[in-house]
Amino acid sequence: MDTHATLAQQFEAERPRLQAMAYRMLGSLAEAEDAVQEVWLHLSRCDASTILNLGGWLTTAVARVCLNVLHARKSRREESLEASVPEAAAGEGGEIDPEKEMELADAVGLALLVVLDMLAPAERLAFVLHDIFAVPFDEIAPIVQRSEAATRQLASRARRRVRGRAHRQEAEQAASREVVEAFLAAAREGNFEALLSVLDPEVVLRFDSPDVPAGIPGEIHGAAVLAQQLVERAQMLQACRAALVNGSVGIVVAPQGRLLAVGELLIRGGKITALKVIAGPARLRQVDLAVLEGR
Repeated sequence: MDTHATLAQQFEAERPRLQAMAYRMLGSLAEAEDAVQEVWLHLSRCDASTILNLGGWLTTAVARVCLNVLHARKSRREESLEASVPEAAAGEGGEIDPEKEMELADAVGLALLVVLDMLAPAERLAFVLHDIFAVPFDEIAPIVQRSEAATRQLASRARRRVRGRAHRQEAEQAASREVVEAFLAAAREGNFEALLSVLDPEVVLRFDSPDVPAGIPGEIHGAAVLAQQLVERAQMLQACRAALVNGSVGIVVAPQGRLLAVGELLIRGGKITALKVIAGPARLRQVDLAVLEGR
């Protein structure tokens, strides 16, 4: 077997790990695959005989490509805050199956992808490489162009954002989570009776968004009316998952891990009494999101 073929075989053995890493850093299957392919092209053109640790070299190379993508993405967002429909939700050229990407987002943790997407690029990179893939800080530091101590701080700051701090007692949070999970299961199934069982008869839904979805009033009052609206839109609710929203159990709406809206819930006596839907880039940036432990 010639040298190039051997190198290709070694790279293919590493590809699943590299794609898993890139997906967590980028939150997009198409971008993750592109990043890994870019690294292969670079590897195939360089003198691989000078690489002492191929796995480490590939990890660093993929991380640097992903960091460049994250910086470019951040710049685009700062230049234009108008786009409220994520690229992944729009299909990205039809190359990636949305169902496949949603399955992958669920496997990784949709709420985790959403929270990671709200981190600064260097924070996201440090957290993913160290906390998820166990890359030492002394190897991460040169990638993010920080000292080892500063890189530790990046990961620590990201860790606090990801895990969040519950403002409620654990028992109360667990009870709220049970209600939210039951609500989401009923909503995704379009189960009218199950929705009524978790909604307070006088429940109120309000939209805090510059653009309320077509055909939906700014406020919806009453369990029966809200349940019917949810049943009619069950397909749209497949991308809803539980998360910590401003310190309490709430909902994120994130097709393929790209945040579109969040839901703040008020729960009393095991029933949802109020639900506020927050959408729009400016409003979403003000929301404190974190991952619920155990998911």
